[in-house]
Amino acid sequence: MCHSVSFSLSLQPSLTNTDIMFVKIHAPWDTLCKYAEQMNIRMPFRKKWYFTDWKCKTMGSRFHLRCRQIKSWLPKNPMKLDKEALPDLEETDCYTAPFSRARMHHFTINNRETFFSNSTRSRIVHHVLQRTKYEDGKSKMGINRLLGNGTYEAAFPPHEGGYKSRHSIKTHGAQNHRHLLYERWARWGMWYKYQPLDLIRRYFGEKIGLYFAWLGWYTGMLIPAALVGLFVFLYGFLTMDTSQVSKEICEANTTIMCPMCEENCNPWKLSDSCVYAKVTHLFDNGGTVFFAIFMAIWATVFLEFWKRRRAELTYDWDLIDWEEEEENLRPQFEAKYSRVERVNPISGKPEPFQPLTDKLSRLMVSVSGIFFMISLVLTAVFAVVVFRLIAMEKFASFDWEFVKKNWQFATSGTGVCINFMIIMSLNVVYEKVAYLLTNLEHPRTESEWENSFALKMFLFQFVNLNSSTFYIAFFLGRFAGRPGKYNKLFNRWRLEECHPSGCLIDLCLQMGVIMVLKQIWNNFMELGYPLLQNWWSRRKIKQTERTERKGGRENVDSKVQLPQWDKDWNLQPMNAHGLVDEYLEMVLQFGFTTIFVAAFPLAPLLALLNNIIEIRLDAYKFVTQWRRPMPARATDIGIWHGILEAIGVLAVITNAFVIAITSDYIPRFVYAFKYGPCVDKGYHHENRCLHGYMNSSLSVFDMGQHRNQNKTEQIRYCRYRDYRAPPWSTVPYDFTLQFWHVLAARLAFIIVFEHLVFGIKSFIAYLIPDMPKDLCDRMRREKYLMQEMMYEAELEHLQQERKKNGRRYHHEWP
Repeated sequence: MCHSVSFSLSLQPSLTNTDIMFVKIHAPWDTLCKYAEQMNIRMPFRKKWYFTDWKCKTMGSRFHLRCRQIKSWLPKNPMKLDKEALPDLEETDCYTAPFSRARMHHFTINNRETFFSNSTRSRIVHHVLQRTKYEDGKSKMGINRLLGNGTYEAAFPPHEGGYKSRHSIKTHGAQNHRHLLYERWARWGMWYKYQPLDLIRRYFGEKIGLYFAWLGWYTGMLIPAALVGLFVFLYGFLTMDTSQVSKEICEANTTIMCPMCEENCNPWKLSDSCVYAKVTHLFDNGGTVFFAIFMAIWATVFLEFWKRRRAELTYDWDLIDWEEEEENLRPQFEAKYSRVERVNPISGKPEPFQPLTDKLSRLMVSVSGIFFMISLVLTAVFAVVVFRLIAMEKFASFDWEFVKKNWQFATSGTGVCINFMIIMSLNVVYEKVAYLLTNLEHPRTESEWENSFALKMFLFQFVNLNSSTFYIAFFLGRFAGRPGKYNKLFNRWRLEECHPSGCLIDLCLQMGVIMVLKQIWNNFMELGYPLLQNWWSRRKIKQTERTERKGGRENVDSKVQLPQWDKDWNLQPMNAHGLVDEYLEMVLQFGFTTIFVAAFPLAPLLALLNNIIEIRLDAYKFVTQWRRPMPARATDIGIWHGILEAIGVLAVITNAFVIAITSDYIPRFVYAFKYGPCVDKGYHHENRCLHGYMNSSLSVFDMGQHRNQNKTEQIRYCRYRDYRAPPWSTVPYDFTLQFWHVLAARLAFIIVFEHLVFGIKSFIAYLIPDMPKDLCDRMRREKYLMQEMMYEAELEHLQQERKKNGRRYHHEWP
């Protein structure tokens, strides 16, 4: 396959499996230089000392010296990695320029073996392998096609060595970059340290480096959100016993509530739900609106500052002028449309072409499949709703008094657990369906395939994860009806009602349980599953060695150290979908953290704790459990940025509706200003102005001569949560004026909240430029310096050449 290029090949049989033969490819210096020039790879350029530290000259060295003295007196930041712990990466301290063999003397080449890093070498080799023909024919080209037809089992760059050492890294140093990454990044003891992004980029490539940079940035930005959410939760906890609503519920020993089911259920006292009311106040208090506005602004600030951070990274990693190479067509695309060709407007060469009608028809089938899977999700949610209705009746009439008293917790808890099992089961189905639908579309290139697959996976899992949450937030208790005229599902089960203190606690329980269980499951699948697979592979190798020794065949000496490629072969390959699963998990978490954050202020804290673990889990997985992935370049996080912005917009809308409809903030607000004892006195004290709120929010129903089974007294009237006229009114059970006031206030709040937050978000986005001004100045300065240095270096080289030849020296440009 590689006869047309000057690669050296060698065959090496596996020491652990005689059926495996390794083909090792080595690229010599001349070949690396040739393709580095073709690929416009930027390499460290020779730098003149008098061009450095120009800021010091303009701002004054005394000022900088004073700043350094003050900085030396301050305690060191424990999160920063020691400079001694990391090697001095040459390209980070030098200007870079596109490599050129004609001007090779301009570049800093101290050692030919290390001038091109291992990741750069791997990228060059992979670039050549993708474009080399192995047989005659248009489509007989590229390593990917050979992998697809089974000629080769795998193609991967080897790790740089072992990740562990007998000696301490502090005394003996790192034996290779993999060892260094493990000690300074992947170990659990480094959880509080910043990530060595330059080293990650050097070892794994810019695409994976950008993922970890984004993940670290997202985790760092979660710290203020988690602190504010914790303060809101603590405020609810500290005011839980003094809340007027909770006190009225806990003291309502004489308030009789209507039965929760038609059969075997008795009227119950409102005071029986005292604990439920107090727990509700933890999440539905005065800080809810503030926190919702804060998180909407936080999402905008996070994305805007990530743009700036990304700009800095692309500058530091020499990606500013990098343009994505024209990708090769996918072998499946070539095979399908090889008969129809058109000229590529970029390369000018004929290539297979997908007709528009074929593309649209396949897209329609794919969209239909997406809607079918979404309808399957809604069917599963409907099944959970039916289960909750059945469970509600059973728990409300349960023989065990503890369960009967806490039937609402029992109903919500069992419903959430069953919903979680359905979610995780359907996720497996969705991945296979998304894979089939994406292949059915026949995307032209791998990046198009990855974007299409990522969008489908996000839509499937987002709907799957949040559909039941949307039901609880906006539909639970809205259509239950009233006593004597309840709405029933299939004329059998009464629809679920909200607690007198609101539905927000059900939403909170749904979010908390699913978020915690999903994070635990994901972490197990990310690390536990590869660990078990690798353990099983090592176990099979040991069993094979024992069998061969017993049979008298000493093919593998236990004392012989396995070569690195043999060790890497026994590791797990990187996920076939690349970083899609990694991004998908974090983007779904971002949605959970922002969309319903008004109902669960602890969501950012749980996300922060999970991400601290997630960074080290992913680091450990990449360094120790996976084969080294092929280094790839990228300038951004791709389609995920657009998805994050869409989630930020959706979060504003959903939080407005959660506060207005799900929580009791608006009804309490209307009562305090319109119906409470402080109407004529002004709004001064929350608890004082909410006195009598609970009684105002409960309506009266005439049960007739209903005899309680446990008591001899007769109960005629019971209370239920609604704003309706009493039975003795001239228009019994009609909506009262307070109902319409609350409804109008809710609609007004939604409009004001959305316009206010969207205005603030737009203003912040306008104020924060995508690229820091300092970075723009540095880029212009570097461009100027590069021209000067190129001139000086070329002139110096010309002078040396003329001196060697004995020619006269003139100050002129050659």
